[in-house]
Amino acid sequence: MVVPAYNEEVRIGPSLERLAEYYGGQPYPWDVIVVSDGSKDRTAEIVAEFAKSHPNFRLIDSQPNHGKGFVVKKGMLEATGEWILFCDADLATPQEETEKLLEHMRQGADVAIGSRPMKDSKLEIRQPWYREFLGRCFNKAVKILAIKGIDDTQCGFKIFTKNAAQDVFTRCTLDGFSFDFEALMIARDLGYRIDEVPIRWSHQEGSKVVLLRDGPRMLRDLVKLRFRGKKRRLGGE
Repeated sequence: MVVPAYNEEVRIGPSLERLAEYYGGQPYPWDVIVVSDGSKDRTAEIVAEFAKSHPNFRLIDSQPNHGKGFVVKKGMLEATGEWILFCDADLATPQEETEKLLEHMRQGADVAIGSRPMKDSKLEIRQPWYREFLGRCFNKAVKILAIKGIDDTQCGFKIFTKNAAQDVFTRCTLDGFSFDFEALMIARDLGYRIDEVPIRWSHQEGSKVVLLRDGPRMLRDLVKLRFRGKKRRLGGE
């Protein structure tokens, strides 16, 4: 598992405790890589101290700050498991939902992604109405311009086979929040099977996404990726 973290000193400790509690009770092998994205608070220190007494946990202290996409890519390429999950440090998607994604992986999916708008998803605490509305509008733009058939590219709960992770993330170029749809575009370009899975999800305060700043950037990235074309996205001329 890969957990990107930026200035998460308030909640990273309880999140690590929850991860250790949940996965420690599962029958499969697991480990967690926390990648601190140039955090200016005690995030890296807290993770390093936790890892001393929890050998399944490891810190990558990435310096300086580059963006969520950069550190997710770093963690995904360093992870060694057969299946590699990344999730947000706020654990907005409960860890129990891992089993839903794993079921799809066992059935042959190369990538399984949590999805909030699906009929069987359960939003236990919803986002403020304006964030939810803008998120749905953005997802429609992604479906029109880039990835047909996927309702939620931005949920921070996705799992890749090791081969798919290596193929996809070595080709990813975007360091910011646009990395989610870039990774899925590349996975689709490469012919990987992507399963969208309904999940439980709860909005958590403290999102690092600033709508007025990051929204326009993501739209620009989306248009650039769309017109870059499949060959260039995959590293061709």
